Amino acid sequence: MIILYDCATAPSPRRARILLAEKGISHETVQVDLARGEQMGEAYRAINPQCTVPALRTDEEDGLLLTDNAAIAAWVEARYPQPPLMGVTPREKAEIASWNWRIEFEGLLAIAETLRNSSPAMADRALPGPVNYAQIPELAQRGLARIQHFFETLNERLAGRDFIATDRFSIADITAVVAVDFARVVRVKPGEQHPELLRWRAAMAQRPSMAMAR
Repeated sequence: MIILYDCATAPSPRRARILLAEKGISHETVQVDLARGEQMGEAYRAINPQCTVPALRTDEEDGLLLTDNAAIAAWVEARYPQPPLMGVTPREKAEIASWNWRIEFEGLLAIAETLRNSSPAMADRALPGPVNYAQIPELAQRGLARIQHFFETLNERLAGRDFIATDRFSIADITAVVAVDFARVVRVKPGEQHPELLRWRAAMAQRPSMAMAR
């Protein structure tokens, strides 16, 4: 049985939940309470020394554990190729990989940078993982500016398009949905200046996977 180590309130495991829902993959879920620091406890460290979620225990004979979204997506796509979410042709694969990386770097990282360097609850937890790092307030300010540019980039990209990367739904759309929604934690959301982004997000909300993996 495939097991997803999850946290219902966190953005990173939400990406894995949507991916699994889009593929129709049956799995068990184990919740890890990040708010209470359960990911730092000895029990979870024994499962995932990286102290992060998501983690996916596969049904491989050796119980392979995948501890990041990149590995999870690669394994899922290879094991369950339909529907394809990472491209079919060389061109599609390249475009999807490029946009997925941009969304991670320009969007998710900027939001995390803002939150982790400004939230009192994350003092000394400026980066995820087993090592503590002090906050740098200037990074929070830079992160807010980066989020605004990220929304502008997506809005421009989506003009006349239904999906982010190619002419079909892909993992880039999953990552972008999670990024756009995650920005609310730092009080940033798309507005009337982002009509294409708002149109796309409304269309994404109609996908069953989004309702299943809120």
